[in-house]
Amino acid sequence: MTPSMRQLGWRDGNAVRLLRNGQEFFPALCRAIDGARSSIHLETYIFEPDEAGRMVLGHLARACERGVRVRVALDGFGCALTHPEVARRIREMGGQCRVYRPEPGWLRRLVPDRNRLRRMHRKTAVIDARLGFVGGINIVDDFLEEGGGGRLDAPRFDYAVELEGPIVADIVHAQDALWVRMGTAGLAARASQWRRERHRLRRIPLPPAAGEVRAAFVLRDNLRFRKTIEGVYLHGIRHARHEILISNAYFFPGRRFRRELSAAAARGVRVRLLLQGRVEYRMQYYATRSLYAQLLAAGIEIHEYMPSLLHAKVAVTDGYATVGSSNLDPFSLLLAREANVVVDDPGFARALQDTLEDAMRAGGRRVEHEAYGRRGLLRRAVDAAAYTLLRMAVALTGQGRQY
Repeated sequence: MTPSMRQLGWRDGNAVRLLRNGQEFFPALCRAIDGARSSIHLETYIFEPDEAGRMVLGHLARACERGVRVRVALDGFGCALTHPEVARRIREMGGQCRVYRPEPGWLRRLVPDRNRLRRMHRKTAVIDARLGFVGGINIVDDFLEEGGGGRLDAPRFDYAVELEGPIVADIVHAQDALWVRMGTAGLAARASQWRRERHRLRRIPLPPAAGEVRAAFVLRDNLRFRKTIEGVYLHGIRHARHEILISNAYFFPGRRFRRELSAAAARGVRVRLLLQGRVEYRMQYYATRSLYAQLLAAGIEIHEYMPSLLHAKVAVTDGYATVGSSNLDPFSLLLAREANVVVDDPGFARALQDTLEDAMRAGGRRVEHEAYGRRGLLRRAVDAAAYTLLRMAVALTGQGRQY
């Protein structure tokens, strides 16, 4: 077991429930909010005041009326257009709202600054320090393109998990640490407040066992946990003996990651990727397609999801499963704050794999090596240009050699 896996902080005795798409996630979240007695803490990259957003806000308002403490953390880029309204409504209902790295004024936006790319991309929620949610689902209507771009034919394809048991304490710890960072200016003041928060957390008893599942809450940040999520993926790929199934919205991993996937396929592991078939962001979409030739030549299966936008960030590797917010692209792996859950349970892994295989059968289009090789010169040029532009963007992080 690699050092990154040993450092995960596994927790036994958890109950883990898989939630597919907003159609399962939002009812579960709202039921949990309605049952809250003391506290609700929600983190999200995007919070749209659409039908789904208004529903969540309504349940949060009723929780405030019951005297429940409500805290909401929003990202300043993902919610650049919506956080003034959402924050106002949360504060009016008696809750607290903080914004992670608000966007600067338009003049400052003209100055290159890679720190603007350091986003809070996590999607977590904890109710009463006993019930948690982690995944890739933003607070946005399943059938609406983010930013109001139009209505989708089918719900956005995504996942989250509902968690009970000792693992919830780790989510609480991470949420409180970021909340302190967002609300206090100056290192000395933040350190002092965090000492008080840690003292409070020590007094909170660890949630009791709620099931028999072993799981770990995994973060990526720009200090202590810079490579943890990528390390989990690499460990699973290196040790796989039978199957690797990855579904990821923005798939542009570094050279090392691609080499490990190819090596797994070479030793007889069945490696499958379920990726976006419909364009959401053109540069990321075509840059991903520029990798297809290398992956297909290595014997890796590529399936594109066609019914709607694919937003999933999940994987199954020989009985282990991963569900969370982290894409396999440089922005998630090198810059953003992310949160995943790793589950060591064959039953859960099988359930997730079944839903992914159902999606491939019902709405997947397999990319054939020969057909891909016959694509026209214009398509090749677009893919190559997107690949070059994305590598140039990565160079701003100082990690360009990895890609």
